[in-house]
Parts: sequence; structure tokens; C-alpha cells
Amino acid sequence: MAAEAEETEELAWSRETIPRVMKIACARLPQRDLVSLLLVSPWLHRTLVSYPSLWLVLDLREMTNAGNRLLGALSLPRYRQVKRIDLEFAQDIEDKHLESLENEYSESLKSLETLNLNGCQKISDKGIAAVTSCCPNLKVFSIYWNVRVTDIGIKHLVENCRHLVDLNLSGCKNITDKSLELVADSYNELQSLNLTRCVKLTDIGLRQILFKCSSLQSLNLYALSSLTDNAYNNISSLSHLKYLDLCGAQNLSDDALSCIAKCGKVVALNLTWCVRITDKGVIAVAEGCVSLEFLSLFGIVGVTDKCLEALSTTCSNTLTTLDVNGCIGIKRRSREDLLKLFPHLKCFKVHS
Repeated sequence: MAAEAEETEELAWSRETIPRVMKIACARLPQRDLVSLLLVSPWLHRTLVSYPSLWLVLDLREMTNAGNRLLGALSLPRYRQVKRIDLEFAQDIEDKHLESLENEYSESLKSLETLNLNGCQKISDKGIAAVTSCCPNLKVFSIYWNVRVTDIGIKHLVENCRHLVDLNLSGCKNITDKSLELVADSYNELQSLNLTRCVKLTDIGLRQILFKCSSLQSLNLYALSSLTDNAYNNISSLSHLKYLDLCGAQNLSDDALSCIAKCGKVVALNLTWCVRITDKGVIAVAEGCVSLEFLSLFGIVGVTDKCLEALSTTCSNTLTTLDVNGCIGIKRRSREDLLKLFPHLKCFKVHS
């Protein structure tokens, strides 16, 4: 009897406890390791595929033959509820693969919330039209460093995906103000927007965003040197803004920065190479952004020790990153000098 009881207990352990433990442990694994575990044994394969929550992410980052891998994966039942697909810098992914998704596996993408196509340079407007038509619940879309995408692709995006809150168009050099108009009209609840190096954009397009996307918390305008105070002045309307990147904003004046300083929730501000800025603008930031944690003044020759003294009166307990390299007007900028003003500093160099 004891032997039978022990055998029953071991059977229950193997059937109930071990699978539960495997589910908990595997939920913490990178997806590629999880896929490798499928090959260990038929039992483990059956156990893992029986848990839909383990297969909500499809990670094909930097993989070769990514287009065919994507189609192959989505043909499997376990990916029917996939919520995130990551193809960042994947190779061999083209429009034809995204068109096949539309034709063959559109049902598998109904729950998709995040799509990362960063660095997939063979994707064009045609591919965006195809894949977004399958993703009505998409919330996060990123297509960094793609020069094939134009306003036409963005038009398909806003028509097909109505719930976007995070959009990364960094390096999409062929989009124009028309795209920003479409985004502004469609995504009033947008929280994060990256427009780095979108060189065809002007004040007109950015003002559309600033007027209509009042929920923005993160705005990246890195290397958009053609923008002027006509747009920058309106950033002050973003009352929820926390992260602002203005690196290379050559036309940004102290007056416009003073307007931006009214965004009192800003915790990260990149003013690298904003060459017109002086103490006046930075002092306004010190007075308005009292929760600042990250500030780069790299390369600004018009600021002096005076602005750091102002910052120290309001942000000495919050600043953990401060880059004043190249600020030749600041005489006391050694690590030791900065730590006297900002004792919580951990990072002294953002740009190299």
C-alpha cells in the first residue's frame, strides 16, 4: 500500500507540479531559449505549447531568413495569440512576406500590440499597408532607419491602426509634414513619438503634433536643425511631457527654452549642441523643471557656472546625469566640482 501511495504521489508530482514549475520558470526565459527547450523531449514540447501565455512574443531580431521564419512561426497554433513581434535588424524580410501575412495569417495578428520593424530596409509603403491591415489593436509601431517609407505608408498606418500610443519614425527621411498631420489627426492619445533625423519636417508639421497630441510624454526631435522657435514655443502645451530630446536644435533660443521650461514634469532634457542657449534659458529650466534627472548641455559654449548654481538650488537631489563637456564657459566642471553641487550624479558623459 505504501509503495502504491508513493507511486501515486510521484505520478501526481510529474503530471501537476512539474508542469506548473516549468511554466513559471519558462516565463522568465528569453523566447529563443524557450524555443530551444521544445527540442528536449516530446513531453516537454507538449507541456510548453499547452501554455498560450508563453507564446505571446515572437523574437526574430537580427536573424537571417527572417521573412520565411516569420511565416513559418505564424503557421503554428501556439502563435495564434501573439502580442509582440520583434524584427529589429532582421535580414531577408521584404514586402512579399508581409503581403503573405495579410493573405494567409491575418487572424494570427488580430491580438498584435507591438510591431518592431527597425532596420528592415527592404520594407516599403506596400509592406506597411499589408501588415497594418491585419493589426487593428496595434499600440506600438517602430520602423527606425527606413528610407523607403513615405507619407503613403503612414496613411495606411493611421487608417488601419487606430489605437497607437507609441510611434518611432526615427530615420524615415522621406516622410513630410503630411505624415505629421495624419498622425496628429489620428492619435490624440499618443504618448511617445520619435522623429529623429526626419529631415523633411518643418515647423508646420510639428505644430500640428503639439496642438493635437497633448498626451505626449516622450518627444524625440534629435537632429532636426531646420525647426525654429515658431514650433518650439508650443512645446509648452505638453503638460504631461517627461522626456524631450532637442539635440542639434541650432535655432532654439533662450526665449523658446523658457517656454519649454513650463513643462514642469520633464525629467530628461537633451540640449546637446543647442548652440544659441545661454544661462538665461538653463536658469528657466532650473526654475520650471524641478524634478530633472537627466540634462545634457554638451557643446554649449554660452553657458557658465551661473546656470549650474541655479540648477543646484532646485535639482541637486534629483539630477543623476549631467553632461557639461565642451561647455568652455563653465570653469568648475570637474567631477569633484559637479558632485559638490549635485551629490547624486552617477553619469557625467552622455556624448562622446
